This record gives sequence, C-alpha cells and structure tokens, in this order.
Amino acid sequence: MTIEVRRREEIFHKEGGWFSANWHFSFDEYHDPENMAFGTLRVFNDDRLVPGAVWPMHPHRDIEGLTYVVDGTFEHRDSLGNGGVLSAGSVQRMTLGSGAYHSECNHSQIEPLRFIQMWIMPSEKGLEPSVEQRAYTVEDRTNRLLAAITPDGAEGSVRVHEEAWVYLARLEGGVEVAHSVPEGFGAYLFVIEGGVAVNEVPLTVGEAAKIWEEERLRFSSTEVAELIMVQVRV
Repeated sequence: MTIEVRRREEIFHKEGGWFSANWHFSFDEYHDPENMAFGTLRVFNDDRLVPGAVWPMHPHRDIEGLTYVVDGTFEHRDSLGNGGVLSAGSVQRMTLGSGAYHSECNHSQIEPLRFIQMWIMPSEKGLEPSVEQRAYTVEDRTNRLLAAITPDGAEGSVRVHEEAWVYLARLEGGVEVAHSVPEGFGAYLFVIEGGVAVNEVPLTVGEAAKIWEEERLRFSSTEVAELIMVQVRV
C-alpha cells in the first residue's frame, strides 16, 4: 500500500505574466525523467489566466484532453469549429486523436480564470476529434465523490476513451466518504482548497498524492475541502 505525498513546493511552478501554472508532470520546459506521468495520466496542470487572456491555438494528437473549471469562465475554441463557454464546476473532454488545434481563453475581461487540464493517453490512436462537456453544480459534488468523467458516460457523465475516471468532491468539515479502487488502478489526488486526510495521511491546499495498491480510500475533512481525483491504470 502506497501513498506518496507531493508537497506544494515540490510541484513545478511557472510565471508567464498573463498566466501562471503549476505543472505536476513533465511539460513544456519542465522535464524530469522521474516524473513523466502517473499511469495513463500524462499531464496534470493547474493553470491560471489573467482577465481576457488567450492561450494561442496549438496542435495535439492522440490524447484525451480533459478540463475542469475551478474558478471563472473558461472559453474553448478549436480548428473543428467548436466553441463554448464553461462556468466554474464544468468539465470538458476534447479527443485529439487524428489531430486538431485548440485554444483556452479567459472569457471574462474582469475576473481571473483557474482551470485544471489533464491529458489521458487513450486506448487507441487515430480517434476522430470531438468535444463533449457538462456543467455541474456545487450541490452535485458536495459530500460525495462525483464521477464527472468516466469510460462509459454513465449517468450523464462526460465520456473519456480510456479506462479512466475523474472525480470531484466538496467535503464539508467533519465529513468522511469512502471509495473502492479496482485492482490494477491507482489514483492521483489533488487538494484544490482546504485540507483532507486520505487513509489518515493529511494533505492541505496545493498538495497532491500518488496512490496505488490501496483497495479502499477514506477521505475525511476537518474543514471545507475541494478535491479532484483521477483514477487510472497503473
């Protein structure tokens, strides 16, 4: 049984003027051969854009690009003609199989934007590019692990083309929830706000944990906590 905690200061930080970011795995100029991925989770970026900022169009292929909007208003643009504006609490999957360009924008001219972007390596290459998204409320994720992104799109969740799940949770103080992890899978947990203990290992805001060979996870909070967890094959 293993829970490897990653303290906030251990996660690569980048200041770009119009953006700031915490890159949890090797990305762009950040390269660490010992920290390339966690199972099929290749990228986990905690990004912030100043009001009106636009991350220019850029190409990708053969990844499942997942986005969770933490605060602000996220605007999506791509070379397929898709677009849209997502409020806080929303998730999006963009399949970049055979290749496409996309851009992330702060739709607001007055409020900052914070979003988490993840890359999942898909089960097959060359998939047709597509976009799917859904807005969730605070109530949807309060005192539970909400399966917002799943392999089968169950219960109206957004579908990802791989055996991977993205869970969202807002735990009030004094709440405990449990989760079973299938054999052969692990979890990457990140504390967006507040603090939580997972199997009695304490984590606070900005910290993450790689979790594997743990069949049962227990999350307990002594204060309001916002969490995101990615469950993948490891």
